[in-house]
Amino acid sequence: MSHSREPMSADLLAVAAAARTAMVDRLVADGVLTDPRLRDALLRVRREVLLPHAYVRVSGPGADPIDWRLLDGSHPDDQAEWLDLVHSGDSVLLQRDGEPLDALVRGPVTGGHMTSMSTYAPATVEVLQCLDLERGQRFLDLGSGPGISLALAAAVTGPGLTTGVERAPHMRVFAQRNLDRLGLGAVVVEGDALGGHAAGAPYDRIHSGIGVPCIPLAWVEQLAPGGTLLTTLVTRTPSWPGQIRATRTPKGRLQVVLTGRPRGHRPLLGYEWLTAVNHRPQFKADPGRPRPTRLAPPDNDAYGFWIAAAYLAPGLVRDFQADTMTVVAPDEDSSAVAGPGDGTVRVHGPRDVWAELEDLHDAWERAGRPDTYRVDVPDGGGPQRVTSGPGRMALTWTLPPLATVPHQTSPSLGSCP
Repeated sequence: MSHSREPMSADLLAVAAAARTAMVDRLVADGVLTDPRLRDALLRVRREVLLPHAYVRVSGPGADPIDWRLLDGSHPDDQAEWLDLVHSGDSVLLQRDGEPLDALVRGPVTGGHMTSMSTYAPATVEVLQCLDLERGQRFLDLGSGPGISLALAAAVTGPGLTTGVERAPHMRVFAQRNLDRLGLGAVVVEGDALGGHAAGAPYDRIHSGIGVPCIPLAWVEQLAPGGTLLTTLVTRTPSWPGQIRATRTPKGRLQVVLTGRPRGHRPLLGYEWLTAVNHRPQFKADPGRPRPTRLAPPDNDAYGFWIAAAYLAPGLVRDFQADTMTVVAPDEDSSAVAGPGDGTVRVHGPRDVWAELEDLHDAWERAGRPDTYRVDVPDGGGPQRVTSGPGRMALTWTLPPLATVPHQTSPSLGSCP
């Protein structure tokens, strides 16, 4: 398909506008969208311009290579399905293996891995509402991908105030071209998002679509007094991400808070997550030895506990596909499977995973069941220390430095489960 697209017909424009309105109405009805400024932006920003095509997976789970089908929004046979997908609120798959985006061919495609997709709409709305955007604010979007968040921010803050940083050259050109068609005055620069964009600093609002293991110093240095920064804190496990909110007071003091979250953005390129998938057949064949437990399976939404577990019981990952709570230590060939409310747990392997969770849960209780943590980010760099509060019962740990991860950022890859 060519990157020079014919203008949409009046009928198709009306269909797209109706789909956009329906999407916004769903977000409002679900209680996700509450900010009237963002609601207006969602109604104004034509998502179909920013997402002119979409890959649809054809293969079932576990297929290798994967079969895809590329929908071309300019082709009459694809338009109905494409518009439904673009306005469904789900992530839209856009790019395989960093490919150029100006000569894609519609139809079946085999192989490759997705290197860029849009974040699903409820997550985008949640982040932008958290940032409390206002007219006249300078906004920086790191790992901006196709530019959905950037476009919505520009519609709120005004032209010439929003900048995106994108490392993938083809995606940067694609996003800038589409943003220009919308006339929002947003700019996308090519670069490493970990360095921010000093040329436009300071920023009133900074958002990262890339999960990081700690806060890059450049980001907080580029945050204006009174400004807010929001990013996903990735851990070794995709099961228990965190969200970091950094604010700089009008007098310049930095205050950073960490909360556990059910989901977040994917990590920077090269960051290796643990996985429980490879151990499923083995643990099914040998379910482990049963023993009594004093710990009932913690609630899934006890996010303050689970984010602490990611650091204080390291090397664990949750298998959310299992029938009952299953936590795996893949590097130690160990697991724990909680019984369905019968006061027992089955442990497998040399590491008693559940004993660690029992001890940690006791410590979390003694610390007052914290759901938020303070993060100390020293001026000029140095270890970033996390604590639940004062006193000897507080939970504390240190975030791993960026130096331990390849210094390379990924395009916007949507949300992790």
